Amino acid sequence: MKTLRVLTGITTSGTPHLGNYVGAIRPTVRASRLAEVESFYFLADYHALIKVGEPARVQRSTLEIAATWLACGLDPEKVTFYRQSDIPEIPELTWLLTCVTGKGILNRAHAYKASVDKNTAAGDDPDAGVTAGLFMYPVLMAADILMFNAHQVPVGRDQIQHIEMARDMASSFNHLYGEHFTLPEAAIEDHVATLPGLDGRKMSKSYDNTIPLFAPKDQLRKLIMGIVTDSRAPGEPKSTEGSAVFQLYQAFATADETASLARAYADGIAWGEAKQLVAERLECEIAPLREVYDALIQNPASIEKTLLQGAEKARVVAKPFISRLRHAVGLRALQAAPEAAGKPKSSKVAAPSFKQYRADDGLFCFKLVDASGQLLLESLGFASPKDAAQLITQLQQTGALALESNLPMLKLHCSMADVQRALAHFNP
Repeated sequence: MKTLRVLTGITTSGTPHLGNYVGAIRPTVRASRLAEVESFYFLADYHALIKVGEPARVQRSTLEIAATWLACGLDPEKVTFYRQSDIPEIPELTWLLTCVTGKGILNRAHAYKASVDKNTAAGDDPDAGVTAGLFMYPVLMAADILMFNAHQVPVGRDQIQHIEMARDMASSFNHLYGEHFTLPEAAIEDHVATLPGLDGRKMSKSYDNTIPLFAPKDQLRKLIMGIVTDSRAPGEPKSTEGSAVFQLYQAFATADETASLARAYADGIAWGEAKQLVAERLECEIAPLREVYDALIQNPASIEKTLLQGAEKARVVAKPFISRLRHAVGLRALQAAPEAAGKPKSSKVAAPSFKQYRADDGLFCFKLVDASGQLLLESLGFASPKDAAQLITQLQQTGALALESNLPMLKLHCSMADVQRALAHFNP
């Protein structure tokens, strides 16, 4: 019996690249072969509409990514493989989640904040060029995940925030309407979850620094030879730390091969020689996959049939689940007896809550959020979780008094009065 449900998707906004392969496709295809794993793979074409205004590009990208999954070993008979837009229950769930998600959470989403910061730096209106689609991106992503109650979602480190937001939305919905959603976890494959591109930054279509996964052999080698490196000459020791060439090799090589290249770096290997090793190692893994891909891409009708069959399979799960959620929120047949449907939303008292966590610097912190998940305040870091817990206890027991005396350790995200009202819930 399968006990672990894993879900991942790729936005259909461009040609699949090595970063997609290493960070999402390869690890999840491997996981799909495990007896205890139930895998869901989807083409995120709704997400593409946020980024791409070219219909032909979205269509072509959908074909290329579907062919890539299949060429890399995805077995549609053993997994659920579908196109996002073939599942109408997903946008419906997006709206249900929108209704329980605080705007404050979405204000903190990385992509939205980056757009606002860019506009502010340029002296423009903060929301210039920002669509509601970009702002709501995290809710659609949460719907993708929560529709199938995935336990794990393989993502790069830059996407961890979206998984945390999906957890917050699920918690808010569960709090108001009963336990319906599993809280998903981000699954990170260390060292290769975020692959560097040609310029050393994260490999991304947004940076135009990608290496197409199935580029012809000669083109692949040419791109690798063009990776930006430092000016250290042959014979000079080179650092593996921060080296895009080394990281790319490490993502495809064995531990012994990686150690061998690290020694070569220390011995002063020439950059051209190192890049040649990368090109050879990548070609060794990619060449047999490329042959299958080239055959698949010539038969789009077959891929379309596979996706539609996958959508039917996915909707076996999605249709009854969305019916259950509709019933939970009150979208019911009028003749249904209210008492048979459980407590109405208004019978539950929405309450704030404290959440403890460990920050990236290793210090222990906490935050106070309201019932919708909107951040009210957060603490600075403590050396031990006990110290953080003690301040939480003070705030819960003495409210405004503890708040005022500990302000140097706290960062408010709303008015003092709003925080005081929230704290009053803990000691009425």
